[in-house]
Amino acid sequence: MATMTSLIGLINKIQRACTVLGDHGGEGLSLWEALPSVAVVGGQSSGKSSVLESVVGRDFLPRGSGIVTRRPLVLQLHKTENGQEYAEFLHLPRKRFADFAAVRKEIADETDRITGKSKQISNHPIHLSIYSPNVVNLTLIDLPGLTKVAVEGQQESIVQDIENMVRSYVEKPNCIILAISPANQDIATSDAIKIAKEVDPSGERTFGVVTKLDLMDKGTNAVDVLEGRQYRLQHPWVGIVNRSQADINKNVDMIAARRKEREYFETSPEYGHLAHKMGSEYLAKLLSQHLEQVIRQKIPSIIALINKTIDELNAELDRIGRPIAVDSGAQLYTILEMCRAFDKVFKEHLDGGRPGGDRIYGVFDHQLPAALKKLPFDRHLSLKNVQKIVTEADGYQPHLIAPEQGYRRLIEGSISYFKGPAEASVDAVHFVLKELVRKSVAETEELRRFPTLSHDITTAANEALDRFRDESKKTVLRLVDMESSYLTADFFRKIHLEPEKNPNGPPNSNRNAPPNTDNFTDNHLRKIGSNVSAYINMVCDTLKNTIPKAVVYCQVREAKRSLLNYFYIQVGKKEKDRLGAMLDEDPALMERRNQIAKRLELYKQARDDIDSVAWK
Repeated sequence: MATMTSLIGLINKIQRACTVLGDHGGEGLSLWEALPSVAVVGGQSSGKSSVLESVVGRDFLPRGSGIVTRRPLVLQLHKTENGQEYAEFLHLPRKRFADFAAVRKEIADETDRITGKSKQISNHPIHLSIYSPNVVNLTLIDLPGLTKVAVEGQQESIVQDIENMVRSYVEKPNCIILAISPANQDIATSDAIKIAKEVDPSGERTFGVVTKLDLMDKGTNAVDVLEGRQYRLQHPWVGIVNRSQADINKNVDMIAARRKEREYFETSPEYGHLAHKMGSEYLAKLLSQHLEQVIRQKIPSIIALINKTIDELNAELDRIGRPIAVDSGAQLYTILEMCRAFDKVFKEHLDGGRPGGDRIYGVFDHQLPAALKKLPFDRHLSLKNVQKIVTEADGYQPHLIAPEQGYRRLIEGSISYFKGPAEASVDAVHFVLKELVRKSVAETEELRRFPTLSHDITTAANEALDRFRDESKKTVLRLVDMESSYLTADFFRKIHLEPEKNPNGPPNSNRNAPPNTDNFTDNHLRKIGSNVSAYINMVCDTLKNTIPKAVVYCQVREAKRSLLNYFYIQVGKKEKDRLGAMLDEDPALMERRNQIAKRLELYKQARDDIDSVAWK
C-alpha cells in the first residue's frame, strides 16, 4: 500500500502544478477541484488562525482586529525528513522564506496588492507551501471569517460576499470541511456549523473543532459537544487550546505551545479522558489520515477525470495543429499539405460542394445576356447612320449593285460593341474567383494557425487569377475579332435569294416602271440595316455561347488545374529560414498550444505518478 506521505505529498505536488498552469477552475470539474483538500471555516475571531498555526507549528499568519483574512490562503504542508524548514509562495517562485515573520509580512503585502489597504475581500487565492519536519502532509484552505455585520470601511454586501466565497469552496464534493467554533459561544449559533450543515447535511465531510476551551466560564465545559451529544457529526470533535494573548506577546513558539496544550488536556478533570484525541497535533494527524483515505477512495474517479481531460486536450491539439518540425523537409511538406487542403476547399466551391460556384453560371446566364441586350445597335443601325456609313464607304464612286464596303463597315462597327460585354464577363468571373479564394482560405481549418502562409497563398492565388484573367480577355477579344475578320457569306447569299418585299404593292407590280436612280431611299437603307441586324443577331447568339466557353476554359478550368503551380515552384526554391517564416503562427495560438501541451504533460505525469504509488 502507498504510504500516507507519498500519496498526500503527490496530491500536493499535483495541486501546485495545477495552480501554476491555471488549471483550477473553468467549465466542468478541474483536476485541482477533483483532488481533495481541507477548507477551514469559522466566524471572525473563532480561532481559525491559531488552529492553523498550531497545525503548522509556526507563527506565520497576520493578526489584528476585525477581518484579517481577506483572501483565501491555500496552504500546502510538506513533511521533510532533512530537518529543513522554509516556506515558498507561488507568486514568488524560487524564493525561499526561512524567516516566518517575513512570511506573515508577505501574506499581508500580497493581500493588500489585490484588495488595497481597505477591508474589502478578494476570491483570488494566495498559494503558500510550507516544508517542515513538524507538519504532516496536508492541504488546508484558510477562508475569510464569516461575519454578521459590515464594519466601517466595508461594503454592505461584505457579509454575503464572504458567505458566497466560503460556499464556493465547501460546496465542492471533494472538499473536507474543518468547522471552527469557539467554546465560549453556543454551538447552536456557530456560523461554521450552520454553513457546514447546509452543504453537508449528512456530516460525511465535516470535522468539528472547538477552540478556546480554556476561556470558558468557570463551572462550564464543552464535554457534551466533544462527545457528540449536543451536535453529532460522523467524525469526532476535536478540542483545541489556543495560545493566550500573553503567550503571543511573549513570542512563545508553537512547539512549546503544543506541549502546553497537551499538558492542559492531560491534567484537565473535564477533558482528561479525551486527552488522547484532543489538541492540534491529533487534529493534524486525524485530518491527514482521513485525507489519505478520501484520496484513495477518489482515485478511480480522479483517474477517470484525468483520462477524459487527456483525450480532450489531445483533441484540442489536433484541432489547432501539432507543433511543426524544424527541418526544411518537414516544413515544406507541411506547406504543401496546407496548400492541398486549401485547393480541396476551393474546388468544392467551384464544383458545388460548397456555395459560390453557382455565381459563375449567373454571370453567363443573366449578366452576359442582359449586357448584350443593352448594346446600342438601334442607334448604330438607324437610317441616318446607315446612310452616313454607306456613303462614306463608297467614297467618290457609288456602289453599283450592293454596298459591299458599307455592309462590312456596318458589321465591323456593330461587332466591336461585343468587346465590352465580353471583357465584363471576364472581370465578373474574376471577381467571383477571387472571392472564392478568400472564402476558401478562411474555411481551411488547417490554415488558421498560419496567418503568414494564409496571406502568401491568397496573394499567390490572386496573382494566378490575374494571369488567367488577362489570358481570358485576350481569348474573348480574339473571338470578337474573328467574327469581324471573316464574315459568313452564305448568310447574305440566302438573303439575296429571298424575294424582296415591296410595301407599296404586290411583287413585280412595278416591273415596267422606270428604274429608281436614288439608291438611298428609305426602304433601301432599311433593308441594309435589317440585313446587318440579322447578321449581328446571329453573331450575338454565337458569342453568347462561345464567350462562356472561353472564360471557363481560360479562368475556371485553369484555376482548378494550376491555381498554385507557380507558388509551388517558388516555395521549392526557398531556404529553410524562409520556409519557417511562412509557417509563422499567431502568437496567441502558439501560447494556447504551449498551455495545452503543458497541461497535457501535467495530466499524463499525474496519472503515471498516481498509478505508481496508489496501489503499492
